[in-house]
Amino acid sequence: MLLVAALSALFLAACDGADAARGGTAGPARAEPRSKPLVVCTTPIVADLVRSVAGDKVEVVALIAPGVDPHLWTPTRTDILAILDADAVFLNGLMLEGRIGDSIQRAESLERPVLRVAQSIGREELLSDPKRATYFDPHIWMDPVLWGRSAGPVAETLAKVAPRHRDEFLANAARFEATAQELARECAMALAVIPYERRILVSAHDAFGYYGKRFDLQVRGLQGLSTESEASIADIEHLVAEIAQKRIPTAFVETTVSDRTIRALVEGCGSIGHELAIGEPLYSDSLGRAGSPEGTWIGMIRHNTRVIAQSLSEPRR
Repeated sequence: MLLVAALSALFLAACDGADAARGGTAGPARAEPRSKPLVVCTTPIVADLVRSVAGDKVEVVALIAPGVDPHLWTPTRTDILAILDADAVFLNGLMLEGRIGDSIQRAESLERPVLRVAQSIGREELLSDPKRATYFDPHIWMDPVLWGRSAGPVAETLAKVAPRHRDEFLANAARFEATAQELARECAMALAVIPYERRILVSAHDAFGYYGKRFDLQVRGLQGLSTESEASIADIEHLVAEIAQKRIPTAFVETTVSDRTIRALVEGCGSIGHELAIGEPLYSDSLGRAGSPEGTWIGMIRHNTRVIAQSLSEPRR
């Protein structure tokens, strides 16, 4: 094992030295010429968007597996090498992948195109973190209109590594944006069945702000914008009182977040005579397993919309 570790260290050092000799920041030597450009994405949601725009002209790799919380993800050495070897890098940005900063800065110093997708949206349309005014909510994929609009900057970035396919990328981006706008109309119609007094979405963490703004739902997330934050006893007690007072029927767990705080809400509501149900899990920070309907961004949004509409519109028995 010691010999393997020593050889690995020598290999990485040699790679770093090769890039340094070319005048860039230390990074791995580029692989042999590729048949098509390789782009690396952080989350499955970002990768789904990039694939929709790239078609078959670019190889797209996601670093974070479906079901993994990007707030808590830390890139491994293999991930870092993949970032530095890629022809372009796409991340969500706005501190969603808060532990990736150094790797991205190294890629940029090597003059690799890097797009922070969420930051391609105008600041006037971003939601602020209520607890930290200088931070913005990174979950823009929850608004189909905004996410569709981000396809254009993706196309322009892809064109930097495959310029002869620029027109195709732009056409794919326009098609994606039109599909996203149609999805927004579909969701609005599905959610219209929820009575006004029940249009309150309670979830484990505050990932649904853009969704709520787009579709006229009040959103209550216990853990704030990042799952690294913790809900206090006071937070839980305050939300229990609101849920009971407004007779909110359902709260939702998320596929990438512990259900502990939601179960605390259920227990708290029960102690004061209000029955709070736990709805079918929602997808917030990741997609479903590959090959499933929820394994795409469109499928994820449709799943969430169906679950929310059914859970909040059906009368309690």
